[in-house]
Amino acid sequence: MTLKFRNQPVEVGGIQFASRKEARRWADLCLLELAGKITDLKAHPSFPLDVNGYPVCRYVADASYRENGVPVVEDTKSPITRKHPVYRLKNKLFRALHGFEIREV
Repeated sequence: MTLKFRNQPVEVGGIQFASRKEARRWADLCLLELAGKITDLKAHPSFPLDVNGYPVCRYVADASYRENGVPVVEDTKSPITRKHPVYRLKNKLFRALHGFEIREV
């Protein structure tokens, strides 16, 4: 895992996270799943971003799950990473191709 934005990589339950903030959010999501508030929790799911059959890139989220039966894709972002041009482009592509927005926490 590459070090970006001076984050401290952390491992929790055998899963690598890019930052302590992301790892804390994962722990919260695990508790929500245990409480039955969310289902189908996955760490670091990958989504193809293909345009007209051409694979442009992939988006790897921090987590995905279902909340009240509705799919949620979540990314833990700081104010600086929310403005990163690559993330902004992938966010727009994701929304256009998959039909819903990435939830930023």
